[in-house]
Amino acid sequence: MPLLGAHMSIAGGYHNAAEAAAALGMNTVQIFTKNNAQWKAKPITDEESRRFREAISAAGIEKPCSHASYLINMASPNDELWAKSVEGFAIELERAEQLGLAGVVVHPGTATGIDEQTGIENVVRALNVALEKASAETVEVWLETTAGQGASLGHRFEHLAAMLEGVKQAERFGICIDTCHLFAAGYPLISADEFAATFDEFDRVIGRSRLKAAHLNDSKKALGCRVDRHEHIGEGCLGDEAFRHLLNDRRFEAIPMYLETAKGLRDGEDLDAVNLRRLRGLIAPAKPSAGRRVRKSR
Repeated sequence: MPLLGAHMSIAGGYHNAAEAAAALGMNTVQIFTKNNAQWKAKPITDEESRRFREAISAAGIEKPCSHASYLINMASPNDELWAKSVEGFAIELERAEQLGLAGVVVHPGTATGIDEQTGIENVVRALNVALEKASAETVEVWLETTAGQGASLGHRFEHLAAMLEGVKQAERFGICIDTCHLFAAGYPLISADEFAATFDEFDRVIGRSRLKAAHLNDSKKALGCRVDRHEHIGEGCLGDEAFRHLLNDRRFEAIPMYLETAKGLRDGEDLDAVNLRRLRGLIAPAKPSAGRRVRKSR
C-alpha cells in the first residue's frame, strides 16, 4: 500500500498535525516546522518534540518530513540573501532533526540576474555550508523539482543532477518530485508511454535511487506552461491517469507521497479527505499470490 499523506498544519502543536493526519487515515505527513513567512522561530522544546514523536508512533506514520521556508533562496547572487538562506536552511535541518523527521524538502532557488550554471554553483556551495553548520546528522535533504517560473532552478533533471554531483555528503541528498511541477516544466505524465519515458529520463539523468518523496498535485495549467498552480486530484490538466500510473508502480511503493492541494471543505467534507479518497480509488486491487487458490462464493 502506498504511503499517502498531506501537508498538515502545526497550529496548536506539532502533535496536532500527526493526529489530524491519522484521523484522515494518512500513513505519512508533511509539515512546516515554523512560520513559513518568517526567518526566525521559537526553539522547539523537548516536550514538543516528545509529543510529536509519540503522536507519529501512535498513528503508525512513516517517513514524516518538513518543507523548508519559501524565503530561502540558495541560488541568489545577493550575498546577504544567500547568507540568510544558508543560515535559515541550517536551522530547518536542526528543527527537522529534533522532531525525528526523515527529510526536509527545499526548492533549490532562483538565479535572478545570473546564468543557470552560476546559480547551480551557488546552490551547491550553500548546501555544503548549511550541512556543515547544522547540528543535524541523520535528516536528509530532498531537493524539489520546480515548475520553472521565472529564473527558478530545478525544472530540468539536469539542474538537480548537477547539484547532487557537487554536494559533499551525497548520501544525505535525494529528490522530491512534484507532479504539477513536472508537468508544468514540460515532462509529460498522462499516457502510460509518457509516464514511462519521463521516469526513464529521470533514471538516466539522476538515478532512481535518488527519488525519496513525491508531492501529489494536479495542475491548473497545461503541459510545459512553467506556471505553478496546484489543482485537486483529477480536476486539472493531469486528470486521473498520471496518478494511477504512479500509485500502481511498484517502484514507488516505499516513496512517501504528500498532497499539497488547497485546504477547505466541499459539501461539508475535508478536501484532504476528498483528494485522498480519489487517490485510493485509483489503486488497483491486490492480485492473489501465485499458487494461492481463491475460494469462490456460492
